[in-house]
Amino acid sequence: MIDHTGLVVSDLSKSRRFYDAIAKPLGLATRDIGKESFLLGRGPAEPIPYLWIGTLRPSYWAAGSRPGLNQTHVAFVARDKAAVDDFYWKALAAGGRDNGKPGPRQGVSSYYAAFVLDPDGNNIEACARDV
Repeated sequence: MIDHTGLVVSDLSKSRRFYDAIAKPLGLATRDIGKESFLLGRGPAEPIPYLWIGTLRPSYWAAGSRPGLNQTHVAFVARDKAAVDDFYWKALAAGGRDNGKPGPRQGVSSYYAAFVLDPDGNNIEACARDV
């Protein structure tokens, strides 16, 4: 189980547009926490787990790190195939790039997923299991 994770991005407004677009199909919401970052999660009633997204440079970064240098992969749970499809199309409309159209995945039974690259090249997935 994930408590939280984070992504450093180069353009907060582009990233906010992208994550605002994919939040609803996944039953999530975004929330401002400052000028340089926001959170993506289930909401105030269930604050954990969350994804922190911002432009601040983390203290734990190794020398030479920058947004998009090491592709991050985050898979979000979707309630069904329709939510995966909705996630995919809204992500593309909000500036995401295709990295795997919605569909079943080989080698994993009852697994339906879609993959998009966010504005910084992070691999963002929505998946529905047992479908």
